[in-house]
Formats: sequence, structure tokens, C-alpha cells
Amino acid sequence: MKIPNLPGPKAKAMIERDSKVISPSYPRGYPFVMDHGKGSEVWDVDGNRFLDFMGGIAVVSTGYSHPKVVKAIQEQAEKFIHISSDYYHENWIKLAEKFNDIAPFKEDALSFMTNSGTEAVETAIKLARYHSKRSNFIGFTGAFHGRTMGAVTFTASKAKYHGGFYPLMNGVTHAPFPNPYRPILERRKGEDYGEAVVRYIENEILNQILPPKDVAGILVETIQGEGGYIVPPEGFYPALRKLCDKYDILMILDEVQCGMGRTGKWWAIEHFGVEPDMITAAKGIASGMPLGACIARKSVMDWAPGTHGNTYGGNPISCAASLATIDLIENGFLKNAAEVGAYAMDALEEIKSRHPSIGDVRGMGLMIGVEFVTDRETKEPDHELTERVVELGYERGLLMLSCGKSVIRIAPPLSMSKSEMDEGLKIFEEALTLAEKEVK
Repeated sequence: MKIPNLPGPKAKAMIERDSKVISPSYPRGYPFVMDHGKGSEVWDVDGNRFLDFMGGIAVVSTGYSHPKVVKAIQEQAEKFIHISSDYYHENWIKLAEKFNDIAPFKEDALSFMTNSGTEAVETAIKLARYHSKRSNFIGFTGAFHGRTMGAVTFTASKAKYHGGFYPLMNGVTHAPFPNPYRPILERRKGEDYGEAVVRYIENEILNQILPPKDVAGILVETIQGEGGYIVPPEGFYPALRKLCDKYDILMILDEVQCGMGRTGKWWAIEHFGVEPDMITAAKGIASGMPLGACIARKSVMDWAPGTHGNTYGGNPISCAASLATIDLIENGFLKNAAEVGAYAMDALEEIKSRHPSIGDVRGMGLMIGVEFVTDRETKEPDHELTERVVELGYERGLLMLSCGKSVIRIAPPLSMSKSEMDEGLKIFEEALTLAEKEVK
């Protein structure tokens, strides 16, 4: 059922105030002005209730205002809010110890805490150059790693992220990401598409463009986020690991969006049976408090004091929130993400059978992408339909976001129940049915 009079009067007034003082660079999907949230539900300033299918872009992993996280924040705030990274405090140490426990490699891990995912990526870039004494990198088309100058050089999901900002950082060459739904390279007999992409990197990039001895690292989102929630073929990461080992290149995984339990395992790479050299985390790491981390093998994080740092690294409140978040994920939400995610995938396949505009349903855990096409044979992206489904969902009390050219992402809190998923998918299909009639 459509919510009447959206946005309401209070929301309209706040949006008007916002337009006068906030940078116009922020992309706003629709006029939702939040008042409060609980679990997977949010309310706007006019009292309208919404179900959240995007969790603050995969950030609110434990749901809005989980009591355990709120309590951890309050207790730490009463002790001290800031001390700076020039000193020590226990929550910072405890969190790094926890990252060491759950890191996706057997070697001991060292962590550098940051304020965001972008900053974690910048840390990985600098560390890779420092450790390897090499200057070049390989990234992937469709990638999103952030918008600061180093991270945005790797970002290749939309041209507008680069427009107006050249020259970018030197030394990044992009390869095609192995998108099984939209392959652009030819495969050899018996080769999966991920292996074909790695062969392309070796034969066309390392043999013809970049000498391997000059390549510090290969940076890749384990599952692409902004580029379209793309899950690569099973053969990709084993082949990429072999390539990195062959040429002594660091394998750097960006799990800012797909890590921290989002896929039903701590790290998405665990689904592929491969160990990276470095991994970046943020978003769902602290239930919405600003925090990121670059987690690396101890043998890799070998830089000297003062070579990298930040004022707010290991912020006490963010660390407290992260410790509470990790405890909640470990003791229930990790399993829930896997179970509710599988449940949602099955339900979406049923919806797909009723709607030819859905070309592909893919994902792991509660990181699911639904791609819309004008025709299943040509696979022509249907951007107009995608954005209309998002708008109509909002009007009916469901918050969604698009990504890629024509994909709606489903990335709710890891605490979302099956009944809430049912409610959300009912609104989703209603919005899709209406959009198909309008757009077609």
C-alpha cells in the first residue's frame, strides 16, 4: 500500500534546509529524512515506517540501535571519547586481537585502524608500495574502492568518479572483472571465466604492459559492490592466488562491503578457499560508527614508525561498538545472514519466474543483486525500470538502492528475520509489477 504524501511536511522542510548548506556532490536517491530506527525498521521525521533493504549501504550490520552496541558506546563515552593514536587503550588492542582471530589467513595479522573504507584502501595502497618496493598495481573495471585520490584511481564503476579530477594517481592498470552474466573475454576449453580473466592479466597485462617486477599488488573487491553485486566464478581466486605467488605480487582484497559476515562467513573470500595478503574492512564493522581497518599478514605490515598514521585511528568509541558488533555477528547474526540470505535467494528466483524483466539473481548471504534487463536474450540493462522500482518501493515503505547499470542491491541488517524479508519482497514485487506496466 502506498504511503500518502511522501515526503511529508517535516521532511520537505529539512530537505530545503539541507539544500542551502550541504555539498551538492552527495547523491540522494529519494527524499527520505530519518528520525529513528530499530532493528530492520526505520521511521522518517513525519512518522512513516519503512523496512530497510540497504542497511545504510551494508553498514548497519546488527540493525538500528541494537541495545548491546548502544550500551558499549555509552559506557565508553563515559570513560573517554578520544586519546589519539599516539597512546594506547585496551579496546583498540582487543579489537586488533579479534581481527587476528578472524583474519582470512593463517599467518598472524596486524591491523591499521582507519575512519572509513576509503582510508583503509589508501592504507593498503601505501603499505603495498612500501613493503614490495614496487609502484604499479592492477585493478578491475566495475570496481568501487572509494573517492580519495588513490582509491578513486582504482574505482572504475562510473566515469563521473574520475571526471574533473585528473591527473589521478599514477600506476594503475585495469583488467575486466569476471562477470559471469556479462563475459567479454573468450574462454578456452575446460576453463571457467574467472580463469580466463587471470590468463588475460598474465598474457595481456603482465607480458605486454606492466613488467611483473614493477607490480606491487592486485586490488580487487572479493564480490563487487557498486559495480553490480557481482559474484565471480569459482576458479577466479585460486587462479589469481597462483598468479600472485608466481610473480611475488600482493593479493589485496577489498571487503569493505562484502566482509564482516555479510555473505554468511566472516569474509567473502572464505567461500573460495584462498588466503589473501591484505584485506580491507569497514561499513558493517561497527554497526554505523566510523571505523575501517587494513588487516595484513604480519610479514607484510613491516613499515617503520611514522611512515603512516592518523589522529583518530583506533577511536575508543568506534572500537567499543565494533567489539559489540563482532560479538553479535559471531553469536547469531552470521548464521542468520546465511539462512535468511538463502531463503531470500529462493524467493527471488520464484519472483524471477514471474517477471521476464529480471535477468539475473545472484549473491551470497545477505548481499544479493537483482539485475533488470529489457530482454533476457540481449541482456540489455534496463536502468529506467530499475530506478522506478526503487522509487515505487520507497513510496510503499521499502528502502532500496541500485548499483551497476541496472541492479537493485539487497543488503539489509544481518539481523533481518524471514518474516521481515517476506514483507520486503512482497513490496519489492508489487513495485516491480507497477514499474513494468509504466516503463513497458
